[in-house]
Amino acid sequence: MFHNPRLDTARAIPVPSDLPREVAGTLPTVQVLTHAVADATVDQAVDALLQRPCKRVFFLNAHCANVAARDPLYASALRRADHILPDGIGIELAARLRGNRLTANLNGTDFIPALLREAARRGLSVFLFGARPGTAERAADRLIRDIPGLRVLGTMDGYDDAQDEEAAIARINASGADILLVAMGVPQQELWIDRNAERLNTRLNLGVGALFDFLAGNVRRAPAIVRKARMEWAWRLAVEPRRMAGRYLIGNFTFMARAIGQLVPRSRVTDLVKRTLDIALAGAGLMALSPLFALIALAIRLDSPGPVFFTQRRVGKNGCAFRMYKFRSMHVDAEARRAQLLDNSDREGVCFKARNDPRVTRVGRILRRTSLDELPQLINVLLGHMSMVGPRPALPEEVAAYPARALERLSVRPGLTGLWQVSGRADIGFDKMIDMDVAYANSRSTLLDLLLIAMTFRVVLTGHGAY
Repeated sequence: MFHNPRLDTARAIPVPSDLPREVAGTLPTVQVLTHAVADATVDQAVDALLQRPCKRVFFLNAHCANVAARDPLYASALRRADHILPDGIGIELAARLRGNRLTANLNGTDFIPALLREAARRGLSVFLFGARPGTAERAADRLIRDIPGLRVLGTMDGYDDAQDEEAAIARINASGADILLVAMGVPQQELWIDRNAERLNTRLNLGVGALFDFLAGNVRRAPAIVRKARMEWAWRLAVEPRRMAGRYLIGNFTFMARAIGQLVPRSRVTDLVKRTLDIALAGAGLMALSPLFALIALAIRLDSPGPVFFTQRRVGKNGCAFRMYKFRSMHVDAEARRAQLLDNSDREGVCFKARNDPRVTRVGRILRRTSLDELPQLINVLLGHMSMVGPRPALPEEVAAYPARALERLSVRPGLTGLWQVSGRADIGFDKMIDMDVAYANSRSTLLDLLLIAMTFRVVLTGHGAY
């Protein structure tokens, strides 16, 4: 155990008794993701931590927030903290997204020495627990050199000394230290403090990460100019690229995406991802299938007179009309003949479908059977009229005949494929189709879209329900 007997006689300065317990030592906070982060100057934070017992004080940076998002035990420990101190540019940027500006960056490497200087002035002592064997002792030597009057009453490493938790707690309590610094890394140090806080006699317990390594000289800090530019993370990435790449490259991006996602409603995020996926798939599809488009166009022109493409007015999201593109699979007088065939529909409900529609051309039957006639709708997807996945785009006269519950299917963009298309297409009755479309509109997600796109290939190959 590290011990400095020449400093044992220092007398503690009592906390002023005229400050109410519920007021003394409190700090204003700013919400960052789901965490209430202290918003204060260094001096204010130091005074708050030393005013009254703080059993759990943790630092929060982007990496910590990412760990908390996937570790419920660590997230719970953060919720029970007396104070969470902001550490790093990521937390500051996340706060700014909510319109807040943090008063100071209270990163542990700079904040803890300031805390210990005031602790020494008040006659308070400290115990160092964690890091590799020998590191806490060297860190203690450095602190005593840098902070006159500081009493370090003991050290333990985070390996052999930490194996017996009961013995470690007894040793810390026996030292009589006022402050405990725990350096075991995130989230082990926070979990250790959270688990044992009420059994410790120390009045202030902090998880301090790599602080001991910096103090002991095991890890070199970034130059002052880099720290001032708030780019210390880039320095650590350059020094330890293999170990820090995941934390700072992938991790920082993940953290900021989560921070932005907290501000944007989940439905907006889903819509943004969906539109990005639509553009990517439709653009790639049009380029890859351009030779097939040329062959289909040639076959249509050779089979029957008329244009290659068929356009028709359809109803899209929120009832907005648009022109939908298809390869022409019918004779040019198909629309004029539609009214004569309505009584011969093979499908119940307002949507007309005939298995042996006389208006369909020879090439058109092949195109419909293979769903190739739908491919030009990739253009509608790029234009934003449609999506890769969604309800079937309806005709205006069909929408005019909709029952009230069917109108909910117009709350999303119509799709090139969708739930009803992969479940039987024309074999699905109108009422069941509406149930499927409304269910999709209420539960759409990127994962569901990808699943339906994958299922579409199977349906197209079998031709089930296509006519």
